[in-house]
Amino acid sequence: MPPVVPPFLVGLIVAPLAKRLLKPLVGGVVKASVGIAMEVKKAAHEAGENIHDLAAEVAADVVAAQIAAGETEGHSVPGQHASGAGAKGDRRAPKIRATAESVAGKTH
Repeated sequence: MPPVVPPFLVGLIVAPLAKRLLKPLVGGVVKASVGIAMEVKKAAHEAGENIHDLAAEVAADVVAAQIAAGETEGHSVPGQHASGAGAKGDRRAPKIRATAESVAGKTH
């Protein structure tokens, strides 16, 4: 029959060895995880900026198309003076010209 070794003696021998082996391993895993998390955060931020820029460009294009459509229609409107002001009683809202910067807001 083999000799019986008390479990606490095994723990006294294995614990320092496990600490020496596991500490660098766990440290490497944590370091890699933090690096990956930082890269994912950076990629998500860049993707958000690209989507914001794309939305601003599309909004500017839509506004430009509306302005162009309003200018072509505006020349044949009866009762409108050369200054662009309508006749008395004209209830239409004034046309607002927008630029890409005003639609997108201030960037960076």
